[in-house]
Amino acid sequence: MTKPMPDKPSVDGLEQVWGPQWETDGIYRFDRDGATRADVYSIDTPPPTASGSLHIGHVFSYTHTDVKARFERMRGKRVFYPMGWDDNGLPTERRVQNYYGVRCDPSLPYDASFTPPFEGGDGKSTKAADQVPISRRNFIELCERLTVEDEQQFEHVWRTLGLSVDWTQSYRTIGDESQAIAQKAFLRNLARGEAYQADAPTLWDVTFRTAVAQAELEDRDQPGAYHGIAFHKTDGSGDVVIQTTRPELLPACVALVAHPDDERFQDLFGTTVRSPLFDVEVPVLAHHLAQQDKGAGIAMICTFGDTTDVVWWRELQLPNRSVIGFDGRIVSQAPDVITSERGLAVYAEMAGKTVFSAKQVVVDALTESGELIGDVKKITHPVKFFEKGDKPLEIVSTRQWYIVNGSRDQQLKDTLVERGQQIAFHPDFMRVRYENWVNGLSGDWLVSRQRFFGVPLPVWYPLDADGNPVFDQVITPTEDQLPVDPSSDPAPGYSADQRGVPGGFIGEVDVMDTWATSSLTPQLAGGWERDPDLFGIVYPYDVRPQGQDIIRTWLFTTALRAQLEDGVAPWANASISGFIVDPDRKKMSKSKGNVVTPIDMLEQHGADAVRYWAASSRLGTDAAFDPQNPKQIKVGRRLAIKVLNAAKFVHGFELPVGAHSVTEALDVDMLAALRSVVEQATTAFEQYDHARALEVTERFFWTFCDDYLELVKERAYGTADEATHETQASAVLALRAAMDVLTRLLAPFLPFATEEVWAWTHDGSVHRASWPTPADLPVDADESGLLEAVGQALIGIRGAKTAAKASQKTPVTRAVVAAPEPVRALIEQAAPDLAAVGRIRNLAFAEGAELSVVEIELEEQPAV
Repeated sequence: MTKPMPDKPSVDGLEQVWGPQWETDGIYRFDRDGATRADVYSIDTPPPTASGSLHIGHVFSYTHTDVKARFERMRGKRVFYPMGWDDNGLPTERRVQNYYGVRCDPSLPYDASFTPPFEGGDGKSTKAADQVPISRRNFIELCERLTVEDEQQFEHVWRTLGLSVDWTQSYRTIGDESQAIAQKAFLRNLARGEAYQADAPTLWDVTFRTAVAQAELEDRDQPGAYHGIAFHKTDGSGDVVIQTTRPELLPACVALVAHPDDERFQDLFGTTVRSPLFDVEVPVLAHHLAQQDKGAGIAMICTFGDTTDVVWWRELQLPNRSVIGFDGRIVSQAPDVITSERGLAVYAEMAGKTVFSAKQVVVDALTESGELIGDVKKITHPVKFFEKGDKPLEIVSTRQWYIVNGSRDQQLKDTLVERGQQIAFHPDFMRVRYENWVNGLSGDWLVSRQRFFGVPLPVWYPLDADGNPVFDQVITPTEDQLPVDPSSDPAPGYSADQRGVPGGFIGEVDVMDTWATSSLTPQLAGGWERDPDLFGIVYPYDVRPQGQDIIRTWLFTTALRAQLEDGVAPWANASISGFIVDPDRKKMSKSKGNVVTPIDMLEQHGADAVRYWAASSRLGTDAAFDPQNPKQIKVGRRLAIKVLNAAKFVHGFELPVGAHSVTEALDVDMLAALRSVVEQATTAFEQYDHARALEVTERFFWTFCDDYLELVKERAYGTADEATHETQASAVLALRAAMDVLTRLLAPFLPFATEEVWAWTHDGSVHRASWPTPADLPVDADESGLLEAVGQALIGIRGAKTAAKASQKTPVTRAVVAAPEPVRALIEQAAPDLAAVGRIRNLAFAEGAELSVVEIELEEQPAV
C-alpha cells in the first residue's frame, strides 16, 4: 500500500495532491528514447488564443482530447501531447489596447521608460482616440508581457482540470523558434512559386485598418434600401433602370451586367450606357452570376461593392475605379474618367465623407436631377463583416501577400480534397465541411496583415534611384538568419543607414496572418528542421483535435501547408468537438457575453466532475450548459465520490489465506459481464467514441455497486449462513478484480479519484498502468445474465418492503420469487446471496410468466 486509506475518502483537494505528484514523477512525460513511429501516439493539440481567459467550451473540447490521450497511454503508446499558446494576432492586440489603455503608432520612437497609463482595463468605456499612442516596440513589449501572464493563468486551469499534457513540450506562436519556422516555411513557399504578392481587391476592415481573409468573414443581417437609378442609353433611345443598395459607388461603376439568358436585356448586351450624375460611358455585359430575380435583374458593377463585383471585374477584365480609401471614406481624387462639370462637382461634395454620408450626397443629387426612379425600398440583407469587427467590410485595392490554396489550380484543389479523404474525421459527417470549403474557394489565401504583434513577413524591397520601392525584386534572408524583423533589421547586403534612402532598401512592415503560423503547429511542436529524429517519430500526427468552427481555417490551412511542403496529410484522424450552448441553445461565445469561466466550476465541483460532464458528450455534438444548475457535473461528482467509497469498501474485505480462485456462479457472471464492458469500452475508444466508453463503464459500475456489492457483502464478510472459506474467497477475489479493472476503465475520465484509489493498493500511477483486457478477469465463461436476473429479484424484495413501509433491514419470514424456468434456474444459483441481503429465512421459487416477488411475509417487529 503506497498511501494510507483514509477513514473518510473525499474528492475535495485531490487536484492539489496529485497534480504536483504527477509533475514530480514525470507521469505524462514523453519518452522518446529508442521510440519508433509505431510506438508513438502524437496529438496536434490546439494552442488556445492567449488573450483573456479560457471559457467552459475550452474545458469541454480539451477534455475530449485528454481522455483519448490517457487511453492510448494506458494501451502502451508513448503519447506526444504538447501544449502551445497562440499569442500573436489581433485578439492579443485588442486585449493589450483595452488592458493598458494604449494604441500603437509606428511613427513614434521607442521609449525605454514608458509606463502604461493603467493596467487591468476592459476598454469598454474608452475610445481609441483616448488611448495613449506608443511606438511599435513599446506596444509589442506590452503584448509580450500580457500574453505571458495570460498563459500562466491558462496553464493553471489546464493543470487543475488534469490535462495529461507534457509541459516540457510547449511552445508560443510568437517565440523566436516559432517565428523562424513560420518564416522558413513562407520563404520555401516563395521559392517554389506558392507565395506571391499582388495589387488586388482586398477585403478591408476600416476600423482595424487591415486586410481580411476569406476564412475570417461572416455575414450579418443589416438594414439597407434599394434605389432605382436611371442609366441613359448611349444611342439616346431611353433609360435602363437598375436597383442598387450602394448608390455611393456610382462614380466607381465600370459596367452593367445581366444574366445571359434573361430575355429582357438581350438587345442591350454589347451596347453602352452612360451613368447618371457622372456621365461615364460603361458597357452592358452578360454573366451567369447575375440574378434574374434580384432587384431589376440588371445590376451595376462597381469597384468594389461586394465580392461578386470582384469576380465580375476579374472575369470580365474591367477597369479599376476604386473610390473608397483605407479609412472607409471617399478618396479625394475622382476617377479620371469623370470629366463633366456636374460629375466633378458631385464627387467633390462626396470626397472625404464616410460611405453613409456619401450615399446621402448621391441620393440627394439623383433626386434633384430626376434620375432616382420610384420609391426607395427598405430591405434587410446579409453584409460581409470581419468576424472580430464592428463595421461592414469594404473592398479596397492594396498590395498584399498570398499563398496558393487551390482556388485557381484545379489539380491542387483536387489533391487537397483527396488529402481530406485520407483523414478519418470523427464524426465522419464533418468531412463534408472541409470538402465544401475547398471546393468553394474563390481566391488564394491572403496571408499579410497590417498589424503589429505577429510574425514579420521576412522580405525587403530595394529602392530605385528616386527612392521608390521595386516590389518585384524581393530581398530575402537565408534560412540560417531567421528569425528576422525587416522593420528593424537591415536587408542582407545593406547597412542600417541605407534604410529608406534612394538606392537603399525598405523592410516589409506587414506581419503574417495568425493562421499562417498556426497552420504549422505540427511543425512547431514536432521539431521540424530543428529535431529531425523527433519529427520522424511524431509526423504525420495521429490526431488533430479541434472545434468545428475552424475547419475552414485551422484544419484546412494545416492540410494545405503539409501538402505544399511534404505532399502528405498532416494527421491520420481529425476529432471535431461540438459547441457549448447556453440553456436557450445559443452558442456560447465571448462576443455574445454568455460564456462561463471554468475555474469557479472546477473549484466548486472538482475536476473529475467537470471532466465527466464534458466526456458525456460525443464528438461533433453540441452540449447545453446551465451554470446555475449543472446537473451533469453534479452526477459526475457523485460518481467520483462513489468510486472512492466503493474502493474503500471492497478493499476492506479480508482475503482468506490460501484462496486463489473465483468459484461461485454470481461472481463468475459479474466478471463475465465486466469482460464484455472492457471489450465495448476499448472498441469505443478506438473509434474515438469516448462518450460510449464512459456510458457502458458507468452503467456497469452502478450495477456493481447497487446490486453485486449488496448481494455478496455478507458472503465476503464470511457472515452469511451458508458461507464457506471457498465461497468467501470467491467473493473477495471477484470484488478486487472488478474494482481493479473498473478503476482503470474510469481513469481517463476521473483521473484524480482513480489515482487516489489506485494508490491505496498499488505502486506507481494508474495512468501508467496497462489498459484492462479480458485476460485481466479470472474467468473464461460467457455472461449468463445471472447478475441481471438476481438484481431484478433484489429490486422486487426491496420494493415489497418499501410498499409495506418497512425498513430494508426488516427480516423476512418467507418470500417467493416467481420467474420463467430459465430465469428461475439462474436465480436459484445465487439464492444464498439473495436470502442474505434480503434477510430472508425461507426463500422459495415458483413458475411465473415474468420475474416478480409474488409472496413476502415480514417478521413482526416489536412495538416501540
